[in-house]
Amino acid sequence: MAINAEGNLAAGLLAETAHVSDPVLIQPIRERFFAAAAAVETSLRQLPEGPAKAELQQASEALLALGAGADNIFDVRERELKAIAEARTSFQAKRKHMTAALKAAHEALLATLTPIIDNATFELILASEEVTKESAKAITALVEGGINKLQLLLTVRAEGNLAAGLLNAAADMSEASMLQPLRERFIASEGHIRRMLAQLPASLNDGALHEAATGLIDLGNADDGIFALRRKEIGQIAVAQASLEASRTLVLQLGEAVAQLVTTARDESDATASRSAEAIEGGKLFMMIITAASVVGAVIVMLYYVGPQIIRPLESIPTAMSELAAGDTSLDIPGRDRGDELGRMAQALGVFRDTAIEVQKSNLKEIRDTRRRLSDAIESISEAFSLYDPEDRLVICNSKYRTLLYPEIAEEINPGMTFEAIIRRAAEQGYIRDAKGRIEEWLAERLARHQEPGGSHVQQRGDGRWIMVSERKTDDGGIVAVYSDITELKQREAELADKSSSLEQLSNQLAKYLSPQVYESIFTGKQEVTLESRRKKLTVFFSDIAGFTETADRLESEDLTQLLNHYLTEMSQIALDHGATIDKYVGDAIVIFFGDPDTKGVKDDALACVKMAIAMQRRMGELQSVWRESGIENPLVCRIGINTGFCTVGNFGSEDRMDYTIIGGGVNLASRLETAATPGEILISYETFAQVKDQILCEEKDAITVKGIAYPIVSYQVVDSYDNLNRDRHVIREEHANFKLDLDLDAMSGDERSHAASALRRALNQLHGSG
Repeated sequence: MAINAEGNLAAGLLAETAHVSDPVLIQPIRERFFAAAAAVETSLRQLPEGPAKAELQQASEALLALGAGADNIFDVRERELKAIAEARTSFQAKRKHMTAALKAAHEALLATLTPIIDNATFELILASEEVTKESAKAITALVEGGINKLQLLLTVRAEGNLAAGLLNAAADMSEASMLQPLRERFIASEGHIRRMLAQLPASLNDGALHEAATGLIDLGNADDGIFALRRKEIGQIAVAQASLEASRTLVLQLGEAVAQLVTTARDESDATASRSAEAIEGGKLFMMIITAASVVGAVIVMLYYVGPQIIRPLESIPTAMSELAAGDTSLDIPGRDRGDELGRMAQALGVFRDTAIEVQKSNLKEIRDTRRRLSDAIESISEAFSLYDPEDRLVICNSKYRTLLYPEIAEEINPGMTFEAIIRRAAEQGYIRDAKGRIEEWLAERLARHQEPGGSHVQQRGDGRWIMVSERKTDDGGIVAVYSDITELKQREAELADKSSSLEQLSNQLAKYLSPQVYESIFTGKQEVTLESRRKKLTVFFSDIAGFTETADRLESEDLTQLLNHYLTEMSQIALDHGATIDKYVGDAIVIFFGDPDTKGVKDDALACVKMAIAMQRRMGELQSVWRESGIENPLVCRIGINTGFCTVGNFGSEDRMDYTIIGGGVNLASRLETAATPGEILISYETFAQVKDQILCEEKDAITVKGIAYPIVSYQVVDSYDNLNRDRHVIREEHANFKLDLDLDAMSGDERSHAASALRRALNQLHGSG
């Protein structure tokens, strides 16, 4: 079928090329032709070797050569369209010749394909019963396979979401000690992703999925990954903070030293003043003038030297350090042009500021690059993706999220919008089938499920598509979600359900033509539908209606059909209740056997068959009253024959049409016993009697001579089971190795009872005498 479809496509593309008027359109048609040619060649390689394949391959190559050969239709038509008017005539003639060759090659291919397709169709019909047998298993395997593939893809998606969340958390982490647990969880997630990718079939694990997963993993594992960059950044911040702390300590020490110098100078000044007062007691006025001059000088030194040159620079350096530690790298460091210790401290602080600026620029660049790669990775995901913050506002999403879920309002979906506003807009636009006519109620249900996400759920869109929604909460209270289009999967499920229903209806119809045991053994694979048979000991049952020909003459065909179907239905139900295999209906006759395909053992099979015959005769007695009341003057009466013996059982017929049945001498004997039985009687052979005598009361009949058997046959009439007799009549029955007692008190006359009592007394006397 694939070769037929692709061959027709290739022929159509060649014919289209022969009439195309724009040379630009030839190359796309050529590419489509090469794809069809490749599909034909692939299908040919899959065909079994044989004359049919060789003939089909030759016809296909003749057709494909017109488009792939050295002088093909594509090149001829392209040169014709590009040639000047005078030169086109030769090309047109050549094109018409190739078009005629194309038509002949296509017809040859179709002529070759038609018998092959017919043969394949016929083989498919022949294999229908085998397909029916395996259909349930195949459907189950298909669904399980689809579910397994879907589960692997969902696991890859969930682990990818977890890895992306860990990378975001690492990018915002402020403590180096917390990076290692995040990295360990990321490595575990990486291992899960790689294992799931390895388990995916080659058809699903394509390059795009593997490349996207590898790109996401490299963001965390590479030397310039988020974990390594964040660890370096935290280390540099720690070094900067340590340097600031050391600088602050030096400033404090310097301030204390200056304060101590001032205190020392003040103390020395006071001491000098005291000594001067004692030494120059008489020159008080002069000393007062000197003292005043000293004070004025000290004030001038404090105001014009110590304050501007020492104290204010010392105060400005800690302030600059604090602002720099807070992250302000734009400040100016005062005192960098000084040549003293304060100048060197300012220069060191300036170097630290410049280094911090470079690190900040580098980190910002790395973060921008990392976020860009993360955005590219999210955008490359084949499914719709969205991330909402703890306030339920959209943070990021890929274009698939807009086009898949909100195609007509995609431009309106922007970061910062609330989830409620987005889904309300979608519901009002009719995008959600479940929200039609109940928008507010649906919004409440959807928001509740969104804010407390559980497992995945399926949502049917207004255009008939099915979307699987998988939401999960992040560590900071946000919501990350992935939306998968499973419309094709849903359609396949519906197709499988329809096919399963059709197969079930077909199998139910077929079951009416087969015995339940045979039907089950075939459809469960216990028995193959082949021409084979085996020897087996079975119990065979024959019954027919006595005087049926006369009854048929008395009744109209419609009444006769209804009566016969009623009889066969009642008898068949009893047979199935006892586990019988119904072989066939032959007019008013029924052929039944026990022991194949299921058996409980020869003894139990024979016992079940005889009990079934007793139940049938009882039911016939009940039905006779019903038939009389319905206007049938002579109700039906059946006779039954049963035999236990070796038979040949199996499939007989041809490969195209076969029948599951039994043949052999044991079958013929059962048929002869049924013919010899009187209406309402059950006759069984000695072999059957030997199997059931301990539970069924039988009376030996005279030996009968039957057609086809050279010796007389001993037969037994079935009276009833001992269980029924004990319940309905006064029966005494005992049987041991050397002792047997069988009394039916209800059937005995007075004389028979007297003889029985005398015999029992004699037996008692002999027993007591011998004791």
